[in-house]
Amino acid sequence: MNSPSDHFELFGLPRRFAVDLPALEKRYRDLQREVHPDRFSTAPVSEQRQSMEMATRVNEAYRTLKTPLLRVRYMLELEGGDVLAETNTAMPREFLMQQMGWREVLEEAAEARNAQRLDALDAQVGAELDATFADVEVALDARDGATSASLVRKLMFLDKLREEIGAAQERLEN
Repeated sequence: MNSPSDHFELFGLPRRFAVDLPALEKRYRDLQREVHPDRFSTAPVSEQRQSMEMATRVNEAYRTLKTPLLRVRYMLELEGGDVLAETNTAMPREFLMQQMGWREVLEEAAEARNAQRLDALDAQVGAELDATFADVEVALDARDGATSASLVRKLMFLDKLREEIGAAQERLEN
């Protein structure tokens, strides 16, 4: 099997943010069957190694393309962009204020063990995630790296906040 240049090519998908998930899943299963190390158990060591490397690449590519935030970061990387999440934490003032408000609601709802408030916050953050993914799709498809990188930093915050909300909800269930 020749080595495609990127994850999209590996899965035969166009390099766009919107991914046909059923096609991705089907191609993943097909590739796994094709390169699975068990198929090469009696092959020469070099072919066994190649099979293992390709299976690892297929798994990583699948995980990246299946997960929207990973897909966004990967697409930026392909275009030579960088999210600069570690060095560029600048965000619009309005979003910073919104972050602070959400954090307060999360803390108060968790302390009060208020599942309804946590659910409402989760829905609000989920809606913001969806809207931001729609914005980043437009920016990526327009190859607007600066806007895409800024939106990815926002997505990273929203994703982390959503995880924290989920952890607070889980603690209430126990």
